[in-house]
Amino acid sequence: MTKPKAAQMSLEDDFDRPFENVEPLQWGALRELCHANTEYFMSHQDENSVRIRAALTAILDHLVQLQPLYKEISRIAPLFDLDPETPGNGYRSFLILVDKGIMHSRTECHQIYCQKDSIFFRKTYHMREIEACSQLLASLCTCLEHLQMLYSWSSLASDGRPSLFIADDHSSYEMLNKMDTVNQYCFYGRCLGFQFYESLKPTLKVLMVAMATFSEAYYANGTLLARCTNSVKYMLDPELRARRIVDVSQHADVSFCQAFWFLNEAVCTNYVLDLARVSIMASTSLAINQIISIPPEELIVPTLSGSTVSIPIPNSHIGKKPIHVRLLSSKRREGMVGSGGVGGELQGLSDELIIHCHGGGFVSQTSMSHETYLRNWAVNLGMPILSIDYSLAPEAPFPRALEEVLYAYVWALNHASTLLGSKAQKILLVGDSAGANLNLGVTLKCMQLNIRKPDGIFMLYTPVLVDFILSPSRLLCVTDPMLPMGFLLRCLKAYAATDSIKKSAREKEQDAAECAKSDTESFAEVSESDLIALALSPNGDETNDAHKLASLPSDSTLNSVTLTEADGTEHLQEETKSQDYVNKFVELYRNCGTNNSNHIGNGTIATDKDVPRNGRPWSLFGWSLTGRHRESRELDMEHAKSPLEEYIFTVPKDPYLSPYLASDNLLAQLPPVKLMTSELDPCLDDSIMFARKLRLLGVLVSLDVLPGLPHGFLNLVPVSKEAADASELCVKRMQELLALAI
Repeated sequence: MTKPKAAQMSLEDDFDRPFENVEPLQWGALRELCHANTEYFMSHQDENSVRIRAALTAILDHLVQLQPLYKEISRIAPLFDLDPETPGNGYRSFLILVDKGIMHSRTECHQIYCQKDSIFFRKTYHMREIEACSQLLASLCTCLEHLQMLYSWSSLASDGRPSLFIADDHSSYEMLNKMDTVNQYCFYGRCLGFQFYESLKPTLKVLMVAMATFSEAYYANGTLLARCTNSVKYMLDPELRARRIVDVSQHADVSFCQAFWFLNEAVCTNYVLDLARVSIMASTSLAINQIISIPPEELIVPTLSGSTVSIPIPNSHIGKKPIHVRLLSSKRREGMVGSGGVGGELQGLSDELIIHCHGGGFVSQTSMSHETYLRNWAVNLGMPILSIDYSLAPEAPFPRALEEVLYAYVWALNHASTLLGSKAQKILLVGDSAGANLNLGVTLKCMQLNIRKPDGIFMLYTPVLVDFILSPSRLLCVTDPMLPMGFLLRCLKAYAATDSIKKSAREKEQDAAECAKSDTESFAEVSESDLIALALSPNGDETNDAHKLASLPSDSTLNSVTLTEADGTEHLQEETKSQDYVNKFVELYRNCGTNNSNHIGNGTIATDKDVPRNGRPWSLFGWSLTGRHRESRELDMEHAKSPLEEYIFTVPKDPYLSPYLASDNLLAQLPPVKLMTSELDPCLDDSIMFARKLRLLGVLVSLDVLPGLPHGFLNLVPVSKEAADASELCVKRMQELLALAI
């Protein structure tokens, strides 16, 4: 006997159909469970039972309020898709949040229904869980109401369809002010990660506990005992953790964002160092993993018209500095740094070269923190990958990073066969988030300078309109544990706001002095001839004993090597950066005090003599290691500016900052572009609108919208199968781009 069609459906698959006259199965199942549980607890008069009934009644009310809103958003969402085969935009994202919220609430109601008669039934626990579900649905209902307003503000894009970016005649501040009506606490407490894959939820909880705990250490609020007590509570009390995270995301400054995100790099560094010592690294072992320091010297490159052009040395804001790049390769090749003097046969030059830029909101991270997936890419692709460590805001705001990436790109063109082991017949620019934005800006610069542009661009969850302009997907920041709204806006302000990048005369004088010292001392012995001297012969032997280079080791994960070291000169010393706080903590944690020098993430070497320039001793989590107190930092929420007041700033309408604003004539010259993002990514709408624009201009473009993954999912490859699968899909897309190159 054939089962009814409804019975054959999976409840989880039911949301794939549009919300029509028939209520989806999950909605009906939640409604029935709420009625059943309400009836059961009707005879119970204790406080927990009363609160459970109240929460169940509220859920039923929220379902009634959600239904017309859900129907309306379902109607308008398809208007914004790239095409029928690629459904995805911010409106659909919030429908998915509602779907996941209802599924999460149904699961909790089902647990209550099944366990309510058990002697092990924890009534207090389930009371708090079901209240959290009620608050979650209420917040989602408010979000859908705001989406209706955003839709009413939309204007037509260049393709004649409604734009996901709000029209210029409406203020983003108006919508931001309305977002205060959304209860954000429910997204960071008991319902944390409800919208993502199950494999990610434990990791997200650890990250949120770490953020709350780290904020106690960073801001040193209260006594030592109080901070220790709160750190334990954050693990056990979801409500306390949620309050702390929301407070930090709204009131912490950008230096906290930098420090916390650099923790990821510190953990990654320790992870790689440990795994490098065991056999399981054999599957992703690299023959070459080298840090190269590019000196700031004049670069001359041929133009497409047969003349030459000089690439400006990066000089904005912080003066002339070396640029660090990381070369990764699974094979030792002719003319590749690190291949000489090792022995064994060398592979020939690769035809391809991948140039990578990391994400991090323009304010944090380096190539080291992205090595978790870059290693696999280097092995699976079998070609060299050059990852650029550009300078970070707020010390180096726009356009400094763009200048450095352009400079490193041209340097790679000039030295591909002599240092990087590649003929560079095909070049891909690959980047995630902020890094992909920089890659687009560099490609536009190449066209402006009439020099060789890349053969393809691969972009992951990329902001292409870097401005204080809201879209439906950007509202996801109020629900996102990886990229809260406050963090997003602070990164924007630190990197792009013209109001925040003006320096005092004294600061400029200090920068000029440091720059002059750097020019006369650090780079006096680093010339173009030194770079060419590193071009190794096919057998790895140097041809001139008088200029024999120090052997650059292969698989040097544990050794960050600069070109000046290879030439026997003194190691370049960079200025101390904000992540030193974290680096010092990690070094203490690793207990490496027996070493005379320790390598840190930026490629320099920190010796036991190194101290901060201000002369103050370092401390662990804000607690002095020498008995002296450091300068106090406090998260003062009582006297802090409201988020709305703090986020009033000006962002320049510069196409090199926001490639979406570039002229149609320029964008039409872009090489093939492949974009990848997540249906829950705050930058989703950027990818949709950019793909729509490129397709209209005739650029070969494709878009992948992946389910269940957060912004920055590539950094979660070690802990999530779904993220690892996405990384493998990235490899496939890059191979497709290379196949398109002539």
